[in-house]
Formats: sequence, C-alpha cells, structure tokens
Amino acid sequence: MATLPRWDLTPIYPACDSKMFLDDLDKVVELSHRLEEKLSCPTCDLTATVHEYELILDYLENLNAYSTCCLTTDTSNPLYLKAVNQVEEKSLVVQHLQICFLNFLKDHEQEFVLLTQDGGPLAEYGYVLTELLTQQEHLMEPALEDLASDLARSGTDAFSRLQEAMSSSISTEWEEGGTKTVIELRNEAFNADRSIRKKAFEKEISIWKMFEIPFASSLNGVKGATLSLDKKRGYETPLDRSLSQARINRPILTALLTTIEKNLPVFRGYLKAKANALGLERCAFYDLFAPVGKGASSYTYEEAKAFIIKQFSQFSPELGSFANQAFENNWVDPEPRKGKVGGAYDTSFPLAKQSRILSNFDYSFNGVSTLAHELGHAYHDSVVLPKSNLLRTYPMTLAETASIFSEYIVFQGAVSNCSKEVRRTLVEHFLQDATQVCVDILSRFYFEEAVFAQRAEGDLTPEQYSELMLEAQKKTYGDALDVYHPYMWAVKGHYYSSDFSFYNYPYAFGQLFALGLYAQREKDPDSFSDKYRSLLEKTGSASAHSVAATMGCDVESEAFWQQGMDLIASYAKEFSDDCQN
Repeated sequence: MATLPRWDLTPIYPACDSKMFLDDLDKVVELSHRLEEKLSCPTCDLTATVHEYELILDYLENLNAYSTCCLTTDTSNPLYLKAVNQVEEKSLVVQHLQICFLNFLKDHEQEFVLLTQDGGPLAEYGYVLTELLTQQEHLMEPALEDLASDLARSGTDAFSRLQEAMSSSISTEWEEGGTKTVIELRNEAFNADRSIRKKAFEKEISIWKMFEIPFASSLNGVKGATLSLDKKRGYETPLDRSLSQARINRPILTALLTTIEKNLPVFRGYLKAKANALGLERCAFYDLFAPVGKGASSYTYEEAKAFIIKQFSQFSPELGSFANQAFENNWVDPEPRKGKVGGAYDTSFPLAKQSRILSNFDYSFNGVSTLAHELGHAYHDSVVLPKSNLLRTYPMTLAETASIFSEYIVFQGAVSNCSKEVRRTLVEHFLQDATQVCVDILSRFYFEEAVFAQRAEGDLTPEQYSELMLEAQKKTYGDALDVYHPYMWAVKGHYYSSDFSFYNYPYAFGQLFALGLYAQREKDPDSFSDKYRSLLEKTGSASAHSVAATMGCDVESEAFWQQGMDLIASYAKEFSDDCQN
C-alpha cells in the first residue's frame, strides 16, 4: 500500500512551542483581563462587548483545536501534552470571564433585549443571548465556578486524558514476535475471517479486563463530579443539562427514542439475516462489522478521494470543490499509527477559517464512508465559519446532520451503479452503520442513564459497569446477538466527558434527521442544495426545533422520525429478502 499522507498544521501554528502559539496564549489572557475591566464600566458599549467576547473565544478555540490535533496524533509526546496543559491553564481565565460576561448580560438584560429587536445591532443574537441568560440562571457563585474550572484540569479532564492515552496505546501479543494495540485489535472486527475477529475480540476483552480498575476509577471520577456540579448548578439531572446543550426538549427526545424502540425489531431482523448470510445461528458482537458476501470493494486512498469528490460534486459543485480543497491542502490525517487515537473527528480553526480531519483509513468502503462523514462536518464548518462565534456554535444534535447526510450521498453513489453482489455488500454496510447509530446508541443511552442513577449512591466497581453495559446491550440488541461486549464503557471516550453527558442520542437525531432531509431532496433536487446550505447556516443561531422547522420538519412528532426509519427498514427488507434467495 502507498504511504498515507499526514495533515499539515503549519498554516495554523508552526509548532506547539512556536512564538506565534505562545503569543496567542498570552493574547487570550490579555484580552480577557481587558474585557473584564470593561464590563465593570457603566458606560461601556454593549454591542462591542459581545464582539470582543467572541474574539477571545475564537482565540481559545483555535489554540485548543491545534493542541488537541497534535496530542491525538501522538498521545505520548510530552511537548504536545504540555501544549494541551498550557491551553487548559489559559482557559481558566476565559472561563472566569465567561462567568463575568453571563452576569453582565443578566445585569443589562433589558438593554440587550432592545439591541436584539428587529433592526438592532444584535438582531441576529436574539436566540443565543436568551440561551446565555438561561445558562446564567444555572451558575454557581463566581468563586465556586472558578474552583470547579481549576479542579477540572486535575480531575475530570485528567481522567478523560487517561482513558484516551491508555485506549490508544495499550498493546498485547498477537503472533510470535508481533503485537497489536487495542485500536488495531478493534479494526480486526472488519476482517472477513471469523476466527481472526474472535481472536481479536477475546484479546481486546482480556486487555480491558487487565486495566478495568483504572478505567472504572476514571469513570467514577467523571460521573461523580458531573452529578455534584450539575446538582449544584440547579439541574435536576445531567440529562436536563444535556438537553439544554443539545437545544432540544424532552418531547423531542421522547419522540426520537420511542421511534427507535418501536423499530428495534427491524434491526434485529437485519442481524438475524446477517447471521444467516454468514452461516451462523446468531451473530456475536464481533460479527457486527463482518463483511457479507464477496462484494466488498477495496479503495486506495487516491481512489477514495476521487470517489468522494465525484459524489459530492454531483450533489453540489460547492460541496465537491470543498472536498477537493480539503484533500489538496492536506487537511486530512488518514494514517493509522501507534500513539494516534482511534476513530475519526473533524475540528475547525476559527482564526484560519479552516478545518482538519483525523481518521484511520483502512482501504475499505467503511474508510471511504468515514472520510465522507468527517468531510461533511468540515463542510458544515465552512458554511458557518464566516459568522461570529456565538452565531456559528451549533449543538451536537445538528452537528451530525451534514456528516451523516454526506455519508448517505456517498452511499447512494456507490449503490447506484454496481453489481448485485456489490450492492448487497454496500446495503449491508449501510445497515451496519444505521444499527450502530440507532441500536448501539440507544444501548449507550440506557447505560449512561443507569450509571448516573447508581453513581449517585456511590462508586461502581468494574463488574457493576460491565453488568450495566450487558443489560443495556441485551435490552436493545435482544436475541439478535449471543455474545456481547461488557467493556464498551472502557472503549468509548464519550463517557469520560463531563462537559457533555449523554454524548449519544445526538447521533441518532442526526442520522434520522439527515435521512429525512434526503427524502425531501428526492422531491425537489434542483433547489435542495441551496436550502440545505441555508439550513446549515442557521444551526448556530436557533434551536434544533426551529432549524428543522425551516425545512418543514416537526421533530416533536414520531411520524417525522419514522420517515427515516422507513428508509432504513426498506434496506433491511431488501437485505433480508436477498439473503433468502
């Protein structure tokens, strides 16, 4: 295989210890202190304070994204870890400023209301400033907020980094004289040879078992701190805070989850058909990503790039041009290597108006689909980056819209012109992803809900975490599996985030919302791309409900979510019927 490229971060900063990086760290502190002084002035310009506050957030976001990019490609590099710590240290000053700014908004609430009226200088900010005022109602005393921010560096954030570092670097013997990291073991889940999938799964489980105590201790620390802080801030549960961050309400979440629950038989039927296709009585957890049939296509990185650009361009020349720009300018880091975190992500740099994409390309269609997914995120960023910080910061529920939509564009391009055998494999791949985003995500939601309930009573043992995970998986996958994964709580770094609990249901929201949008495109393909871009532009300045309403979607209705489910069900039926022939 040809050597895969690595991304180029030099247009952002020359290095983590460069003068430019260090100067921007100092600038964050300088601007924060200057604005904090200004907020105490009774005659300060209210509109100017908002824009100055946004600029500080831009600098911090730029620094944080850069240092994170560096560390996630080499988790053991002391220079990168130092840079992350430096950014975290400076962020404490900004977090203190945020408290001051929210209190300033509250003290001048009526004046800001006037400024956000039609024709006012902050007319676009009506929703986001109202949202900030709501956040202000959940603040602790300033001194306690400062303490919480400071302690997070050595508490919840440190636990999160520990999970990330361990899960990206732990290795075990594979064959005589050779080893595999956990990430490499998990990649074997896509291997066509079941004996290899099983061997990798069992070795992976043994690793998690070996290190279960530090993982459980970390998760206890994160969830315990989250419960304490959310309660102190006046949230009834961590889920209530999560819903506020996601810009949705409980009726929306209920409609979404109820729709998934009602359609679990669709996914279980698909998994039973897959078991039949694999010659099995039932699938094991390590069969979830197993390729079906002989239609699996392999792609060189160059072929993947060309295919994505072609499919994106057919949907929208602008989207295709953007993808080409991302590849040509080395915005993507696709190479799997030791010390690099698993999975994939997109991050943006507001000062440079650029994005970067991390992936672990494996030459399969799954690797192509993952690239398309992250490029969708990056395109979304490109649409909102011209806007100021508060107007472009969108919630996770809407963050997954463009990514999953882009995945589906590539999927449609792949199945539109291929042999029956290849189509069967691609459809099965689509169902794999849909099962993860709906069924597995639902299991993660159940798990996290149960963890918070039990963690409120005290620390959980590794055995308890595994029991809760198994219960959640059995509740969603049901009898479609006969072997489950008790240590997914150690695998998924999302559980170790205190800033955003329930880092799961937004993916299901994004999946079904994107599929619903694609169904609308089929009705009016000529004008859809412009409407789609307009929707993405609004994602940072309105609630998820309002953004969806601009396209005629009622996200509080189960009927809306069922549209996306019906599309998934049609592919599940196609696959099941094909397996019987």
